[in-house]
Amino acid sequence: MRRPLHFLLATNFLLGALLLGSCETLPQGIQQARIEMTQRIATEPPGDYYIGRRYYKPDFKFWGYVRSPGQPWSTAQLVMLNEKQKLAPDRERVDIGSDNNYEYKLYGYFSGDKVYEPASNTIYPEFVLKGYELISMNPPPIFKSQFRGSATAEQLRYVVEKPE
Repeated sequence: MRRPLHFLLATNFLLGALLLGSCETLPQGIQQARIEMTQRIATEPPGDYYIGRRYYKPDFKFWGYVRSPGQPWSTAQLVMLNEKQKLAPDRERVDIGSDNNYEYKLYGYFSGDKVYEPASNTIYPEFVLKGYELISMNPPPIFKSQFRGSATAEQLRYVVEKPE
């Protein structure tokens, strides 16, 4: 009678160890970068500008995520860019997508219009671009795939991630 009880206890211990061992924590460097990013965002002065993160996906036509200064990336909106007044940075250089994950200070406004994006079958807000300044070519990670690094580009090709 003791044998099944020992087996059950050993099995529970093994399962518990496996579950605890599979808990994901952020690597120290990424965790520190996120803390510093949160502190930097908190010190952004209010003003007539936005912060944009280019989010390039070859099959999609959206531009990237845009948030208000001082607000976390989780509040950012994925936008379609209206380039009638100013071309997007990569289009201006005639090198589409070359600025994927770059961070910009954007000047412009949300028009209030919505634009259909066929690849995602989704409607996104329109942001009218009037100007921009490059903030960083290597900003801290804001997407799960950047934290974990386990997914390949091909696995994420049709996934539209949201910033955290």
